[in-house]
Amino acid sequence: MDSPYSVAVLSPIRRVIAARMTEAKRSIPHFRIVADVEIDALVRLRQELRARNPSEPLSLNDMIVKACAVALMENPGINIQWADSEIRQFRTADISVVIALEEGLSTPIIRSAESKTIWEISRDMRELISRANGNALKMNEIIGGSFSLSNLGMYGVDQFDAIINPPQCAILAIGAGKPRVIASKGCSTRIATLMRVTLSVDHRAIDGVTAAKFMAALTQRLEAPEHMIPEGAT
Repeated sequence: MDSPYSVAVLSPIRRVIAARMTEAKRSIPHFRIVADVEIDALVRLRQELRARNPSEPLSLNDMIVKACAVALMENPGINIQWADSEIRQFRTADISVVIALEEGLSTPIIRSAESKTIWEISRDMRELISRANGNALKMNEIIGGSFSLSNLGMYGVDQFDAIINPPQCAILAIGAGKPRVIASKGCSTRIATLMRVTLSVDHRAIDGVTAAKFMAALTQRLEAPEHMIPEGAT
């Protein structure tokens, strides 16, 4: 009798992912903060920048990486690693970006994202993704980092909870931007594009107020993204 299912042997990458995620979920006390961010200004800025430089790809995710980097510098209590007997405070925003591969996930790191332009972040990201797909990333390009970002918005996902990538202490889950009716001052309403973001943090190292301040800074940077244009640029 034919089996009603097929069997896929776990790849080495999938085994590592399973072990790390099981350990993270079991040992890290997660808590989460959720916010809806208006991204109309961010979308307009991306369109303007791409019109100025049509030969260079630029994604919203590249811009979110930059906004996270700036918010991390303003809220260094999130930009940390847990090491049992100590907390490691990072001086740069080394952001792991979760990407999907055929055999599992990878987390290439954009190093010192706070000091890079969005164009540099975009080029770094494309290069890392290309080499990840070719299984050519070096260990120092995927191990470490001070913060993680996972984006499922391109698949129409509204909201999800991401599992922290140890020894980091926080990860941001990005949902899809969708038009919604929201209340304005008085009794009027308007339509805005809202993107739901969920921050998962390690409660051993980060308290609620610290997480909330980071989310407020991130929201401000995403809703007023002028900081992404280099000073003096037109």
